[in-house]
Amino acid sequence: MKRTHKGRGAVTNRSGRFEAEQLEEFDDGWGSLDEPVQRPATVVTEERTRSILAFNDSPDLPFDRSINPYKGCEHGCIYCYARPSHAYLGLSPGLDFETRIVAKPDGAAILRKQLSKSSYRPAVIALGANTDPYQPIERKLGHTRAILETLLEFRHPVALITKSNLVLRDLDLWRELAELGLANVMVSVTTVDRVLARRLEPRAATPQKRLDAIRALTDAGVPVGVLAAPMIPALNDHELERIFELCAQAGAQTASYILVRLPHEIKELFAEWLGEHYPDRANKVLELICSTRGGKLYDSSFGTRMRGTGRYADLLAQRSRLAANRYDLAESLPEPDCSQFRVPKSPTAQLGLFD
Repeated sequence: MKRTHKGRGAVTNRSGRFEAEQLEEFDDGWGSLDEPVQRPATVVTEERTRSILAFNDSPDLPFDRSINPYKGCEHGCIYCYARPSHAYLGLSPGLDFETRIVAKPDGAAILRKQLSKSSYRPAVIALGANTDPYQPIERKLGHTRAILETLLEFRHPVALITKSNLVLRDLDLWRELAELGLANVMVSVTTVDRVLARRLEPRAATPQKRLDAIRALTDAGVPVGVLAAPMIPALNDHELERIFELCAQAGAQTASYILVRLPHEIKELFAEWLGEHYPDRANKVLELICSTRGGKLYDSSFGTRMRGTGRYADLLAQRSRLAANRYDLAESLPEPDCSQFRVPKSPTAQLGLFD
């Protein structure tokens, strides 16, 4: 009997790498393994933090700071490179990552304090670099919108990465940010196959909804690009050109891709998922991934971890370049403007003599 959970990506709740004990299902003689799988509910807890900005010095990333309003992600994408971060919380990168969400309700207030410091120097903030800021729980909590409102007030540049059409709820803010030259948006489109999308990304917006979001953002004057990510050998890689084509038709200005990344616990989680959903090609998928990672399922080396190496990786890169040229898609979006940054006056501050 399949052990899949409706609306969830991971097959198991595999223990994190820091745990002393590993949990494993077994037959206790009462037929428990044959019982219907219960649908796990989402539980949200709050985290109080001193800083909402995360800084990095990675040479592979085009930004040095980011904001993630949430830890964990309800979208449940089985390939998500952020899954291992849940192990730092003592939780599983498997089902816990999708069902045990940590929210940061004070994010906007903390951001205001950080941006107001005299030592702060503006640079583009990546919103959603780890987990999606527009995952389903955002519809209820609104933490991402509050952060956007703060960034607009400070005239701070921002770049979004999302696979949710919930971004259109905040179209008023994105339009105003774009009019000031302060924003761009990358929409992640992994596949245009509804069946595969439901299995890969069970709670993310459908492929058509993402195309609709690209069109609506473009019509509103927001610079939009598409990120075909991740490309998974023998699973969705044949769709690369079609993704570029449909997104270009919807108004995307740029297109790029990332090869699937399987750090830490994701290797086992992804292999379990393949065995459940695509047992006929599981070995082929894993072997092709290894061919791009020096014989391993993952290589974290800077410079190659996003694209891989070897014949398959080179071919994928060539296909991407040719498709981008064919559909007139640029390499990158315009860089948001940092020169307009300002610290707004506090409404309770005493007026200056010469104001």
